[in-house]
Amino acid sequence: MPTAISELTTMRVGGPAREFAVAKTSDELVSLVRAADAAHTSVLLIGGGSNLVVADTGFDGLVIKVETSGTRIDGDSMWVAAGEPWDPVVAASLDEGLAGLEALSGIPGLTGATPVQNVGAYGTVTSDVLRELTVYDRESGRIEVWGPDRCGFGLHRQSVFKHSMRYVILDTTMALRRSTVSDPVRYAGLADRLGVTIGDTVPAKDVREAVLDLRGQKGMVLDAADHDTWSVGSFFLNPVLAEVPEKASRAPQYPDPSGIKIHAAWLIQNAGFAHGFGTEFGNGTVALSTKHVLAVTNRGGASTADVMALASHIRDGVQAEFGITLVPECDLVGCSLT
Repeated sequence: MPTAISELTTMRVGGPAREFAVAKTSDELVSLVRAADAAHTSVLLIGGGSNLVVADTGFDGLVIKVETSGTRIDGDSMWVAAGEPWDPVVAASLDEGLAGLEALSGIPGLTGATPVQNVGAYGTVTSDVLRELTVYDRESGRIEVWGPDRCGFGLHRQSVFKHSMRYVILDTTMALRRSTVSDPVRYAGLADRLGVTIGDTVPAKDVREAVLDLRGQKGMVLDAADHDTWSVGSFFLNPVLAEVPEKASRAPQYPDPSGIKIHAAWLIQNAGFAHGFGTEFGNGTVALSTKHVLAVTNRGGASTADVMALASHIRDGVQAEFGITLVPECDLVGCSLT
């Protein structure tokens, strides 16, 4: 049984777990969490570990690896256990003649994690397709079925689940379409890759292949041999501002319910941090991806402290150049930017 959290995350950092267990079924998962709560033991749930950075000191409690499994299709609905890896679910939906998930291809992690950040890519977000989910509420001790209206979606990458350990997602049900044709293409880069205009539709499997190609070029498809993928993907959130500072006025900008969203990657690059920056920073074990400046990567042998130091340096550089403070998108457990 692994106890080093570094073995359970895509960043490959993190110290030992005091206790470790694997949940193969939803009943096991709920039982493990209930028992830990009754014993006043802290709990850390880990799925794919693709959005998680844990301290070098590890976790002083019970780490539960979620490995629940199962999928079921009923008409245009697809029920999926929380522990199912996400990308195979997307592939299976397309093989079954269901469209709607194609733009979410290649995203690492497990299905149960997708509502936590309202995961999105290339114009589609989880809340677009989520019909309902089953949740264990650790405060009430009840298992409930929720509609998306209870999830707190709306703002960028937000939900009631994010940065909260109150709820444990057990399964999700997605509302898809019986079709081999994609949803309308909404993202300019994807439209360019497909050779169509925004709003056009194409075979859904063509969208999947194009998305996988685009993500691969950015080092956003997991590959153990490629250190550019030893990361949590995008480390920083795209900031949402009430007003864009003059120095950042050339940054790509998009309307958001809370203001104006601008690209964190643009800010990072224009603050002087190029692809691959970091090889001469600190001890050289961490660097920005050579393909995508939003990814802080482990080049081999990195510690969590190394990751925090580089991420803090990037944040401070952007703050000094533009007066904008970037905040992490990933979950930090027992660690923080300095």
